[in-house]
Amino acid sequence: MNPNLIRYLVTGVVVIFAFMIFNPFVMIGPGQRGVVLNFGAVQNDILGEGLHLRIPIMQKIIVMDVRVQKGEGQGDAASKDLQQVTTNVAINYHLDPKRVAQTYQTVGTLEQVGERIILPAVQESVKAATAIYTAEELVSRRQEVRDRIRSLLRERLNHNGVIVDEFSIVNFAFSKEFSAAIESKTTAEQLKLKAERDLERIRIESEQKVTQAKAEAESLALQKENVTENLIKLRQIEMQQRAIEKWDGRLPQVTGGATPFIDLRQGG
Repeated sequence: MNPNLIRYLVTGVVVIFAFMIFNPFVMIGPGQRGVVLNFGAVQNDILGEGLHLRIPIMQKIIVMDVRVQKGEGQGDAASKDLQQVTTNVAINYHLDPKRVAQTYQTVGTLEQVGERIILPAVQESVKAATAIYTAEELVSRRQEVRDRIRSLLRERLNHNGVIVDEFSIVNFAFSKEFSAAIESKTTAEQLKLKAERDLERIRIESEQKVTQAKAEAESLALQKENVTENLIKLRQIEMQQRAIEKWDGRLPQVTGGATPFIDLRQGG
């Protein structure tokens, strides 16, 4: 075999072997960023998506996921009126792509971010917000409570390069005694509301009956008046008929008083 060919083959194998060992290329996938370490020191340069070349031995690339993450959990806290409240929450967050180097340097990987700062921040924020409201207000002003917790979380986590996308309160759970008291109060309020509606219905029905009775009374009075007027007219007609029946067809010659009428039957 040709010695030069053997030398080329050996050289090629060595190069391939070196690439496999030292791996000078690094691939950053979609939704990821690369944190560059030079002999273990975090650099300010952040690698974006795509293929990048690194210096073997000297450089190490830490791949950080900057896509939206979801976390769920629960925490116990005391309300303003000292009721024990268990709050189930859910949070969506992601690492700031421009600050992943700082986040890795101060906190660690994405998993460490969740364990070291996300969970403690959620628990502290929930406790801080819960202590401002009574147990009943936590339920009736739920959206306000959620917004307050979300604001506290954003303030706490932004310091470490974590952006809060959304926060929601899944559920509030109270002690059995308090839940029973709330149920009893709700039942009493519902009964009170039903009684008020019944009273209002009875009042309206009574007013309707009074109005109907007044209308009927006015109708009867009007009918009576009409009957009286008709009777008077009928009597007047009867009197006129009697007068006509008694008249003999002769006109009166004299009127009351001293003034005589002229006798039309006498000649001139």
